[in-house]
Parts: sequence; structure tokens; C-alpha cells
Amino acid sequence: QVQLVESGGGLVQAGGSLRLSCAASGRTFSSYAMGWFRQAPGKEREFVAAIRWSAGSTYYADSVKGRFTISRDNAKNTVYLQMNSLKPEDTAVYYCAAGQGGGVTTYGLRAIQGYDFWGQGTQVTVSS
Repeated sequence: QVQLVESGGGLVQAGGSLRLSCAASGRTFSSYAMGWFRQAPGKEREFVAAIRWSAGSTYYADSVKGRFTISRDNAKNTVYLQMNSLKPEDTAVYYCAAGQGGGVTTYGLRAIQGYDFWGQGTQVTVSS
């Protein structure tokens, strides 16, 4: 089992920056990929970014490409989401997720169904 705890959310003005962290514990050796998803009020959860834990390959939704950066620190068992040039439409609860490999390889790194474990979420609010 893998436990995930997000932090770093908050209120920021449009154009500002935030860095989200996701600390992983438990059987982290089984994690194949980590992803960030978000869910805005009245909308379904959507893909934001993902990274292969070992290889470091990154993937982004078109809506955040060029503004957000996902990274990982193997020593700290932590993944980050650096968010720059934030827009009001980025307002959402952000969730980190871990995939063990089977689901991710079947459904893809951008699919909710590909991930096995989820954090509790952290609120990001961007004001205009």
C-alpha cells in the first residue's frame, strides 16, 4: 500500500505561483508513476501532469503545458507540481495519485483508471 499526502495549496492572485508537494510513504518501491489531477466545482476530475518515478519522463495536459512543471525527489519520496502564471480557471482541488504499473500501462498515464492510490487533495484558489 502507498499513502499520499498533499500540501502547498492556498489562495493566490492570478499570475502568481504555487508549489504543491506530495509525500509518499508505505510501499513506494511499487510505484511506477505519479500523477496530478484536479477537480473544479461542478466538473469531473481531470488530468494535469504525470511523471514516471524511475525514468523521470513527464506528461502534461495541454491546458497547463508551459506553466506547470512536475518533478520528483527520490531521496525524499516526494513529487512536486510547480505552478506558474496561475489563472482563475486553475482553481480546483488538486490530487496526487500513484500507479503501480498495471493500470497505468493499460489505461495510460493520463487516465484516472490507471492509478491505484490517491491523496486527500489540497485546495488551490486563484483570484482575479
